[in-house]
Amino acid sequence: MGEKELYGGLVRLHVLHHASHEPVFGQGLMDELAHHGYRLSPGTLYPILHGLEKDGQLKSSVEKMGKTSRRTYVATAAGRKALRAAKVRVWELFRELFEEELPHGLLEGAMRDRKTTKHKGEKSE
Repeated sequence: MGEKELYGGLVRLHVLHHASHEPVFGQGLMDELAHHGYRLSPGTLYPILHGLEKDGQLKSSVEKMGKTSRRTYVATAAGRKALRAAKVRVWELFRELFEEELPHGLLEGAMRDRKTTKHKGEKSE
């Protein structure tokens, strides 16, 4: 498996994370992802955006800015739900990958905090 396949899921999670907070657009995402070490071309990013939209996790619209326009993307309810589920799995993976480097109490406390934190729109247990 190459780096492209390995990091593709992480890029999708970054996109969903940012699109859950505000409308995002291609060049802005490429710039943001570059801050995290991902050097993506439009030929790599736009198929990811289109795939997430096709899967119902993003919704796009065209914003007019004078004579130009820009397509922006926001996470749908399904995209936000998928992101919440992925965050649990990423946290579990993080704990496993770094269990030897992190103090045991830190990991247990963080897990306890995650279980008691309610996300916007979620029902209480």
